[in-house]
Amino acid sequence: MDVILLERIEKLGQMGDVVSVKTGFARNFLLPTGKALRATDGNKAQFETQRAQLEAENLKRKGEAEAVAAKMEDIKVVLIRQAGDAGQLYGSVSGRDIADAVTASGVTIRRGQVILNKPIKTIGIHEIRVELHAEVFVIVNVNIARSQDEADTQEKTGGAVLSLAQQEQAEMQAEAIVAAEAATAIAEQAEAVFEDGAAEDAVADAEAEIVAVADAEAEAVATAELHAASIAAAEAAKAAAAEEDAKE
Repeated sequence: MDVILLERIEKLGQMGDVVSVKTGFARNFLLPTGKALRATDGNKAQFETQRAQLEAENLKRKGEAEAVAAKMEDIKVVLIRQAGDAGQLYGSVSGRDIADAVTASGVTIRRGQVILNKPIKTIGIHEIRVELHAEVFVIVNVNIARSQDEADTQEKTGGAVLSLAQQEQAEMQAEAIVAAEAATAIAEQAEAVFEDGAAEDAVADAEAEIVAVADAEAEAVATAELHAASIAAAEAAKAAAAEEDAKE
């Protein structure tokens, strides 16, 4: 579908550009959010008569966003969540959670302004991009920990409080879970997002990916557990040897 952009869209175009996008993307996002119009002759003529006004309004919104960005410079928020020993969260942190935390810190933002491609599944410090305007972005440091003390430690060290084996296990589990969720989402949304005739192929591909991801997740967890067991065995052997030396 051809649409006229009413504002700059990253990786798509500038205000006034006529671009071709997937029908689902236009119907589900660009058109209902007022970011674009169908590229009909009537809408093209209407846009040209309103271009100066739209550009002036855009500049005003950009200035307001830059003022908010100045207030958010170096902003950091802490979220306390339950998690396993490997740092895997019991649940996840969403864009809404981050928006609520930033708002509680004194700067009001909406969930839709938080650029989060996938929910956060592990503790640690995560740099999250927030879109205040189509041309104004800020980075928010989100410190996710199991306690305030742990959050303070992560702030000092710059990373999650995990052993190497735990880090590897958490990363592999998180990647496998996110991949499975992404594949499931593709299958559920294929009818709306893909062009006519492509939905069935997309669903089939997504289902195949879900099966493959499930196998990969099981293998990743088994590998991580074996690695952790090997490290524990090595440490036990080292401790036993040290004890024997002490007896001698």
